[in-house]
Amino acid sequence: MKVTTTTLEMRDAPSAPAPTLPDGVRLDRATDVSPEYARFLYGLVGGPWHWTDRLDWSREQWQGELSVPGTEFWILYGGGVPLGYLHLQPVPQSDGLHVEIRYFGLAEQAIGRGLGGRLLAHGIQAAWSVPGRTDGLPDVSRVWVHTCSLDGPAALANYRARGFVVCGVEETDEDKPGEPLGSWVSTGGPETS
Repeated sequence: MKVTTTTLEMRDAPSAPAPTLPDGVRLDRATDVSPEYARFLYGLVGGPWHWTDRLDWSREQWQGELSVPGTEFWILYGGGVPLGYLHLQPVPQSDGLHVEIRYFGLAEQAIGRGLGGRLLAHGIQAAWSVPGRTDGLPDVSRVWVHTCSLDGPAALANYRARGFVVCGVEETDEDKPGEPLGSWVSTGGPETS
């Protein structure tokens, strides 16, 4: 299938504070994410949207990415369960630290509750402040993200509404299942008929 991938970036930290979260919802920085939990969040959020690239990753591949200094997971909780997450991945460059919002999204039960923009706004602020929580990292010069036509329909508009600007668009042919796998299968549940 044809997939359009849009790269967006932000070169300056936003000046406005992130909006408050509704009562009963909290955002936690997870300081010791295991490969198992990272994979679960990826499947929970990405299952409805064709996120399949990492479902066959080994535990070692997950651990390698999680061990990069400054990598952070910000997890949105409500009712005692994860409602969504944001994965920040820093990469030092010659002009400073580039922080990728590697993964971001909401679980199905959280969609439509006004949480996506709030989670993203908090995640952007967290991305700009990664060096304050990890010794030895340079100042952030760029926060960036990819989104594609296989993501949720509000993703691109949400990024733009938070101040990201498009810096690249690419169209590719990708081998994807016709329908998303769904959260159940993507988090390790058996396929049912």
